[in-house]
Amino acid sequence: MRAYWQLTLAQLRIFARNKQVLFFTLLFPIILMLALGTFAGNDSSLSLTVGLTDSDQSDSSKVLTERFYKNEGLETITFKNVKSGKEALKNGDIQLFMEIPKGYENNLEEQNEPSTLPVYYNEKNLTTSELGLTVMNGIIDQYSKDLANYEPVVSIEKVGIKALTIRYVDFLVPGIVAMMIMSNNMNGVAGQISAWRERGILRRMQGTRLKASTFIAAQITARLLLNGTQALLVVLIAHFVFSIQVAGSWLALIFFIILGTLAFMALGFIIAGIAKNPESAGPIAGFITFPMLFLGGVFFPINNMPDIIQPIVKILPIAHLSSALRETMNLGTPLLQLGTETLVLGCWLIGGFIVASYVFKWE
Repeated sequence: MRAYWQLTLAQLRIFARNKQVLFFTLLFPIILMLALGTFAGNDSSLSLTVGLTDSDQSDSSKVLTERFYKNEGLETITFKNVKSGKEALKNGDIQLFMEIPKGYENNLEEQNEPSTLPVYYNEKNLTTSELGLTVMNGIIDQYSKDLANYEPVVSIEKVGIKALTIRYVDFLVPGIVAMMIMSNNMNGVAGQISAWRERGILRRMQGTRLKASTFIAAQITARLLLNGTQALLVVLIAHFVFSIQVAGSWLALIFFIILGTLAFMALGFIIAGIAKNPESAGPIAGFITFPMLFLGGVFFPINNMPDIIQPIVKILPIAHLSSALRETMNLGTPLLQLGTETLVLGCWLIGGFIVASYVFKWE
C-alpha cells in the first residue's frame, strides 16, 4: 500500500512540474471552451420557432394546431400555404415547418394507416433541427396517445420544455469534458509509458518487488484525480461565465468521468504496448483521437451524420461518453436510464484492459 501511494504522489508531482502538461491538460480545454462559448454561446440559443400550414381545415387539424400554440416553449406561426412556409424556413425566419395535409381528419376516422405529417427542417442548422424534431415528435406522440387512449411501451419523458433552453455552450461543455478525458488518457498514457520504457524506467521497476498491479493502480488513481480536477474546473468556470447548470446528479457525472477515464486509459495502455518508441506513440494516438473529435459528438450532434457512418459512430467510446455527460448535465437523465452508455463504455474498459495485458511490454 505504501508503494501505491508513493507512486501516485510521484505521478502527481510529474504532472505539476511539467508546465506543458499543465497547459494542455488543464488550460487548453478551458481556453477552447471560453473561445467557442463566447463566440457562439450567447447568440446560438436553441429556442424554436415553428411554422404550421393547415391544409385540412378540419376540427381534428385545429385541435392539433392548438397543441403547438399552447406549448409555452414554442413560438408557433401559421402560414397560408406550404410554399410560404418553406420560403420562411430557407430564409431562417423559422427553424421547423410542418404541414397538416388535406384529408387528415378522414384518415384519422378511417384509421386504415397512421397519418404522416411532413416536417421540414434546415439542414444547415443541425443542432437546432435535431432538438426541434425531437420536441415536435414528443408533442405528436402525446397527441396520438390521447387520441388512441393507450399506454405506450416506449416513453420519451425526457423531451420537454427544459430542452428548449439549451444553448450551444450547454451542448459544448460536456463535449469538452469528454474530449479532455480522451486526450489525457490516450495521448498522455501512451506517450508517458513509451518514454519510460525507452529510458529503462519500467525495466528497473520490474526488477524490484513492485507489482504490476500496484504500478497500474497508481497510474489510474493519479489520472482520476487529474481528470476529476480538470472536469470540476471546466464545469465551475462554465457555471460562472456562461451560467451552466448541472441538471442531473453529480454522482452520475462523477461516475461517467471515472468510467470514461478507465476506458480511455485502457486504450492508452494498448497504444503504449504497440508503439515502438515515444515518437511513434504520439502519431498513433493522434491518428485514433482526431477522427473521434468529429465523429463522437464533441462539437456537433451525431444523429444527423450520414447513415453510412452511423454504425461506426454508435460504437465509439467518445460518442457514448459525451452523450452520457450531456444527458446528465443538460437534461438531468437519471443514471439508471443511461444503461446503453454504461454498457458500451464498460465493454471498452474490460476489452481494452484485456488486450492491453497481452500487448503491454515492460521493456
